[in-house]
Amino acid sequence: MSERFDLLIRNATIVDGTKAPRYEGDIGVRDGRIEQIGRLDRARADLEVEASGKVAAPGFIDAHTHDDRLMLSAPDMAPKISQGVTTVVAGNCGISLAPFGSDARNPVTPPMDLLEGEEGWFRFPTFGAYVETLRDKPAATNSALLVGHTTLRVGIMDDLQRSATQSEIGRMREMVREALGAGAIGVSTGLYYEPAAAAPAQEVIEVCQPLAEFGGLYCTHMRNEAEHVIDSLDESFRVGRELGVPVVISHHKVNGIANHGRSKETLALIARYIPEQRIGLDCYPYCAASTILTASRAAIASRVIVTWSKPYPQFAGKDLTEVARSMGLSDEETAERLRPAGAIYFSMDEADVQRILAFDQTMIGSDGLPHDAFPHPRLWATFPRVLGHYSRTLGLFPLEIAVHKMTGLTARTFGLKGRGVIEVGAHADITLFDPGTVDEAATFDKPIAPALGIDTVIVNGTVAWRDGKSTGARPGKVLRRVAR
Repeated sequence: MSERFDLLIRNATIVDGTKAPRYEGDIGVRDGRIEQIGRLDRARADLEVEASGKVAAPGFIDAHTHDDRLMLSAPDMAPKISQGVTTVVAGNCGISLAPFGSDARNPVTPPMDLLEGEEGWFRFPTFGAYVETLRDKPAATNSALLVGHTTLRVGIMDDLQRSATQSEIGRMREMVREALGAGAIGVSTGLYYEPAAAAPAQEVIEVCQPLAEFGGLYCTHMRNEAEHVIDSLDESFRVGRELGVPVVISHHKVNGIANHGRSKETLALIARYIPEQRIGLDCYPYCAASTILTASRAAIASRVIVTWSKPYPQFAGKDLTEVARSMGLSDEETAERLRPAGAIYFSMDEADVQRILAFDQTMIGSDGLPHDAFPHPRLWATFPRVLGHYSRTLGLFPLEIAVHKMTGLTARTFGLKGRGVIEVGAHADITLFDPGTVDEAATFDKPIAPALGIDTVIVNGTVAWRDGKSTGARPGKVLRRVAR
């Protein structure tokens, strides 16, 4: 009698997420988990997928997203599922959708408006309320959630231009404890941004004290990624050491022409500390960043593209210099006139990007902004760009290493047990792609386009993307961290 599975992938080239060499085989899935791998010629399944000529890899894990709202407002998760992503890490850069109730001391303020304009999505008074909503109305992808320090500050402090009082620190600490108990995997900070820039390291350490109790991690958009990048790395490592928890450096970069080439220094420093404490980092595969628009950020970029503007929506997708010319203003004056607004900043060096991408401990994170009118192409194209442009075309690293950086390494760093690998017993998050054609389709001129070469995307044993479109399935789960 032949064995029967819920799902059977036949004749795949398996790249298992561990850096091991690829091999040929079939994959049998039952009850959302991988049950058998090998030659399963006599087996049958409710759904069989022929994968000849395709790679079967673990579903990609986006190490750095701002998908907190997208999972509720567009749960098909098309920008991510279309490029093979099956799990997103949300709540980054200090910005989480919760906890932020009607009693918040401040209105939603930049950079929190990267998650919403005026639609009222900041409506969850506790982190648990947000998690419960995601579980009741699941998205197509899994999620691992961080609670944001900036969101806490904006919610309870009457003056964001100072450090928090002991009373305010105590309230924020209890909110962190509630979030971790409800399922958050850690805390994120965005000390680079104005609402949190006045927070000293000691405030962060005291607010984040529950991390050690719950086995959480600390993720940070550091205070400075330009001339003071080394100081900011030292500060980040100090927070992790004093708390006794892992640190993840978000979207590691060296910003501004004056700092091009300094990734040699930053990576050497990270490598020196890794034997002493647990450190991870992520990177997106582009020389351009994207965030809120300010004149100071525009000043260190060689080119600036407007991604959205509340008072002037017609300028989304236009170069700032072009807009300035049409308005008869300087670039600096135009940037202020367009606010609140967002922008893409061309401010990094390609050699630094490649050096950081190739570093052993670097994970892949898109940092995509799904609510921009004219988004950075990283939202739709990060993972196929790594596989196509950097791995296949440039040969920066072999396919097995590329896949590891977006699967097994990420699952291990974030403590997502049973994810990021193709092995018996693992959760059946699987992406099938054509290794010869997988590539980016989204560009800076046309930023919204599904990836090339992504064949089938399976989340928890359910097909969520096939034949170039969403299947309508919403099998995503809220994942908890299992500390090592």
